[in-house]
Amino acid sequence: MSIPWKMERISIKGSNEWNEDELIVNDSLALYGVVDGSTSLIPYRGENGETGGKLASRLIRQYMESLGDDQGAVVRLNEAVLEANRRLREEMVSSGIDISDKRQLWTAALAAIRIHDRYIEYVQAGDCMLIAVYKDGTVRVVTHDSVAHIDRETKQLWQEGIQGGMTTREELREYVIPTIQRNRLKLNTLEGYSVVSGEPELEDLLEYGRISRIQLQGLLLITDGLFLPKEKGESASDFHELTERIMREGLAAYADWLISLEEEDADGRKYPRFKKSDDKTGIWIQLEN
Repeated sequence: MSIPWKMERISIKGSNEWNEDELIVNDSLALYGVVDGSTSLIPYRGENGETGGKLASRLIRQYMESLGDDQGAVVRLNEAVLEANRRLREEMVSSGIDISDKRQLWTAALAAIRIHDRYIEYVQAGDCMLIAVYKDGTVRVVTHDSVAHIDRETKQLWQEGIQGGMTTREELREYVIPTIQRNRLKLNTLEGYSVVSGEPELEDLLEYGRISRIQLQGLLLITDGLFLPKEKGESASDFHELTERIMREGLAAYADWLISLEEEDADGRKYPRFKKSDDKTGIWIQLEN
């Protein structure tokens, strides 16, 4: 099926065993998205060795892509995500997961859009982001990273570990893991962050809405693995600079540049981070040239 816009998409595995990201591409409904799975703190493996994060992101992607033309008139993105959330809960229960224990849950962040003639519908949870670009060059960050305050705490601890003399990624990981475990208990709470986890609380914490297509030129959807790296002391990623780089260079070239920075800073001393390289998934849609 031909589509009336240009689209570039990538999904690159990071330094872990599985690429826990997924790309949603449903051309029949003009529905696109990125999903970022997160491994459960109490390890689980599927029948082919999949992590809980991979199972979650794949289930969400498969459900969103299964929605067809016959459902198009009634599909609302937030309702579709909530249905995927319910199916994820059922899958975890059937797999023997104690869904009352947040440490065992398979989880995923996501950002997805549906393109209509006059507006864009969107839905978001966690730290996947949607950014809009207008014909006059305006860059508009549509979504909010609800995980940012959690990441900030972890990265501050990482920096404390470096200042305390820790020199290897293994030492630093052990130092911050207790905080990560404590923060996992904040899934889908007002003190924590939103995430697709099978929990019914997501219904009240999922962000969704629509934006007008007036003068809208492009849309960027990314998982956090594509965020600009932050040096110690920096508080937030610059989504404007990130978007401008992708507009100039394209997604693939931007990802290559980012990976080269990570290789140069393998132990995360300059750019504090839990993984050497996170999975990187994005969709760059140019509605108008």
